Parts: sequence; structure tokens; C-alpha cells
Amino acid sequence: MRINFYITREVVVPTLLSLMIFTFLLLMGRIPRLTEMVINKGVPLQDIMQLFASLLPSFFSITVPLSFLLGILLAFGRLSADSEFVALKASGISLYTLIRPVLLLAALFTLLSLYLNMVAIPQSTTAFRSKIFDIASNQANVGIQAGIFNDEFDGIVLYAANMDDKKGLMSGVFISDEREGNVPATILAEQGQFISDPENFTLTLRLKQGNIHRQPVAARGKEPTYQTIAFSSYDINLDIGKQLQEGQDRDKSKNELSTAELKEAIVQAETAIQRYRLEGEYFLRIVTSFAPLVLALVGVPLGLQSNRSGKGSGFALALAIALAYFVILSLSRTIAAKGYLPTSITLWTSNVIFLLGGSFFLHRTAIERPPEIFERIFSLPKTIAAWWEKKGRS
Repeated sequence: MRINFYITREVVVPTLLSLMIFTFLLLMGRIPRLTEMVINKGVPLQDIMQLFASLLPSFFSITVPLSFLLGILLAFGRLSADSEFVALKASGISLYTLIRPVLLLAALFTLLSLYLNMVAIPQSTTAFRSKIFDIASNQANVGIQAGIFNDEFDGIVLYAANMDDKKGLMSGVFISDEREGNVPATILAEQGQFISDPENFTLTLRLKQGNIHRQPVAARGKEPTYQTIAFSSYDINLDIGKQLQEGQDRDKSKNELSTAELKEAIVQAETAIQRYRLEGEYFLRIVTSFAPLVLALVGVPLGLQSNRSGKGSGFALALAIALAYFVILSLSRTIAAKGYLPTSITLWTSNVIFLLGGSFFLHRTAIERPPEIFERIFSLPKTIAAWWEKKGRS
């Protein structure tokens, strides 16, 4: 019992630290844009924190297996480097006994991943998209940038020379309105401001002091005309909120669907390609949930062997194996989407390969006969260093 607790602690501590670091690194990619929304666009900090919370489950689906793999590597690498593993084996404790707490942790992280993939991620993705919609409805200027032609609205291209992000006021406004294809209009205005009505899902662009230029299609036998209309105030009704709301229901992506909705969508798929993609999403959620388990089987023998050429080589190799896992998974998903092989079989390829390979490596390590490939890989840095030194002397 004491040994199990000791191994558990050695694995859990670096796993949690790695989880925080990896998750923070992924969040760093989103921080600049979200921070700009707070500072320049005036979006409340509370809304930004809700967006961050909605992103975490999707990040955890990647960082949990990676962190667990790194935790195993560091824990067993230290046991090997400090000769604790040799002392334990001399005491009659086999490797299979030592991995029992690891397998228990792997089962717990697998259940966590299963919950994330099947429940939390679809809900958080929908919550993220809904929150973005709410922000856009209340502050339509969020997506508008000064000095850039913006085509966020159907049939309208908007340009503003300058913009006060906090007040939402635009100056030097140019608009190309092609919603009425037979009579396109060009609108110039000194000022513009969005006025939103979230309750009715309407959005109005109110322009001040400007002109409307139109060139109606001339009838046969008549000369073309050109119209210019001056105005002190002019409203353009966009109804963008209603369009987005309807679009959410119509264009709901497959990664937002709950498990029940995904199963129903598979049954109701109109084409074979659509069914393959939906089946791929469904089985992908299940397959990736077992990543902590299959990567753990590879991480234990890697950790015990990494001390032979330093912890750095074992760390790099573990990350390479994790990358190989997701590359194989991605290729399997592509093949499944084409319908060449049954989806339920194809997507399990990566798990089967790593499960068999990890079990083989673990057994060879337990009987103190690690595969020769380990010896060659871990000796590779020393071989390269010796070759480089020899080349430098010559």
C-alpha cells in the first residue's frame, strides 16, 4: 500500500504541473485577441472570463493525456536514475506491481477524458458560440476594424477611416450596399454608429451627415440616370442578430452536437459522406478518451530507459510518440471520412497499435530485455555528438 501511494504521488505531482503549463500555453494563443476585446472594444471582463471557461474543456482533451504521459515519464525516469527501481526489484517487487497505481490513474483519466469528449466539450463549444453571439448582438463593433474593408454583413462592405472602440463611433464611413442587386448603392457618411436590440435580434447602423449614390438600371430607349441623395440621418437595418440565431440552429457544427444528437444525425444523414463524417466524430470522442491508457503503457518503459542518455532524450521521445499517436489518429479519421473502411474499425487503429506496442515494450522491460530499438534511439544523441566532434577536429 505504501509503495502504491508513493508511485501515485510521484506521477500525480508532475502530471498536475504539466497540465497547468500545457493548458496555459494553449490559452496564450487566445489571450491577445480576448484582451484586445476588453481594452479596445469595452467587452466586460466577466464575459471574457466566461469565454475562457468555455475554452478549457476542449484544451483539457489534449493536455490531459499529454500531461499524464509526461508525469509517468518523469516519475519512472527518476526512479530509474536514482536506482530506486533496482532497489525495488531487489526487494522482490516486479514492474507489474509498480504499474498497478499507474493503471488505476490511467482508468481515472480515461473516465475524465470520456466525460470531457462526450459531455463537456459539446456543451462548452455551444456555450462559447452563444456567448460570442451575445457579445456581437450587444456590441456590434467588436468585429469592425478601422482602416479595413469589413464584409461581416451579407451584401454590405463597410469601411471606416477611424473608430472610437469604447464609444462605438465611426468616422469617414464608406459603404457599398449590394443587397438589392439591381440597384447597388454607395453611401458616404461623416459618422456612423451601431444600435443593437438583443431582444428583437435586430441591428441598425445609424449614419450621420452623408450622401447616397445610386445608378438605377435604365429602361430600353432611355438614357441612364444617376441619383444622389443627401441626408442628415440615415438608418440601415441589418437584422444580423436574427440571421445569426437562425444560422446557429441550421449550421450547428458536429462537434457541438451532444451524443444523443450525434447518433440521431447519423441515422438521418442524407448522404454517405455526411454519415461517415458524423460517425467519425462519434467514434473519435470514444477513441481519444482512451489515450491516457494507451500512452501510459508506452510511458512506463520509456521512463525507465531514459536515464541512459539523460532525461531530455526520454522527454523528447515521449513527446514524439504522443505526436505519432495523434498523427495516426488523424490519418485514420481521414480514411474513415472517405468511407474506404468501416469507421468503427479504422479509428481504433492508433489505440490498437499503441496498446500492443506498449504491452510488448512493458513486458520486455519487466524481464530486463528492453527492445534493441530503445538502445539505438537513446544512444542516438551520443552518436550524433561524437560524429559532430570528429567532424570538427577534421
